[in-house]
Amino acid sequence: MSELSVNHLLGIKYLNKQDIQLIFETADHFKEVINRPIKKVPSLRDITIANLFFENSTRTKLSFELAEKRLSADVINFSASQSSVKKGETLIDTVNNILSMKVDMVVMRHPNPGAGIFLSKHVNASIINAGDGAHEHPTQALLDSYSIREKFGEVKGKKVVIVGDILHSRVALSNIFTLQLLGAKVMVCGPKTLIPKYITDLGVQVETDLRKALNWCDVANMLRVQNERMDISYFPTTREYTQQFGVDKALLDSLDKEITIMHPGPINRGVEITSDVADSKQAIILDQVQNGVAIRMAVIYLLASKIKQ
Repeated sequence: MSELSVNHLLGIKYLNKQDIQLIFETADHFKEVINRPIKKVPSLRDITIANLFFENSTRTKLSFELAEKRLSADVINFSASQSSVKKGETLIDTVNNILSMKVDMVVMRHPNPGAGIFLSKHVNASIINAGDGAHEHPTQALLDSYSIREKFGEVKGKKVVIVGDILHSRVALSNIFTLQLLGAKVMVCGPKTLIPKYITDLGVQVETDLRKALNWCDVANMLRVQNERMDISYFPTTREYTQQFGVDKALLDSLDKEITIMHPGPINRGVEITSDVADSKQAIILDQVQNGVAIRMAVIYLLASKIKQ
C-alpha cells in the first residue's frame, strides 16, 4: 500500500498531489464504513490520540473525536480553558505531560500560527494541525476539495471562488493550496480591506464584484467574517457587508448558471448567506460535514500506519 510522504499533517504546503489522492482514496473506503449499520473498524485499537484544543471549536473537535472513535482508537480530550495552561504552563510542558501517558498522536488547535510545526520539532508523536491561528486548517481544505470531487467527479479544471474574510481565514489559505495542487482555478472575492496584499503572489485571481465572481465560478465557498480576530473595523457595518458580499436566493437565481455553494461553518445566517441558500439544493454544506469525518479518519489512519512501522 502507498503511504504519505509526511509523518505529521501540519499544513497543505507540506503535502504533494499523491498524498492528497491517497487521502481521498482512503476516505472513499471510510465513507463506506460510516454508512454501514456498524460504523466502527478495529484499525487503531492500539493507538492513543490526544485532542488538544487551545481555542474554542465545536464542529472540528466533534468531527475528529468521531473519526477517532470510528477507528477504535483510545481518545483523550484536553481543553485549555480547564487546564494548567491557565496557570502559566508552557505548550511543550503541557504536551510532554500528556505524552508521558503514552499518547501516539496529537490533534491540536492553537491560536498561534506555526504552533503545530513548533511542537513537531520538540515532541515524539505524530501531530495533526486542526487549525493554527490565521495560518492553516488542512483537514478542512481536504474535506472541501473532497466534497467538490464527490459533486463533480474531479477537482481539476473547476473554478472555485472563496468569498469573504480572506485576511483572517486559515481555511482560505489551506483551500488555495489544495485546490491549486489538484488543478482547480482559484479566485478570492471580498472587501479590499479583507484581502491580503500577498494573495496574487499565490497565483490567485482577485475580484471585488460578487456578481462577477459568482458568474465566473462553478463553486462558491462562503467564509464567515471572523470578528473574533479583528482588532479594528475592516468595513462600515455588517449590513453593508451583507449588501455587497452576502448571497441570497434571488442573487443565485439571477446568475447565468447554477453554481454550488459551500461553507466551512459556523454559518452566520443572514450575513454571508441567507437560510434559503444554506438549506437549498445548491448547497453541499451538510455533505462537507459528513465528508469531514471520512477525511479525518483517512488522515489519522494513514499517519498511524507510519507510527506502527
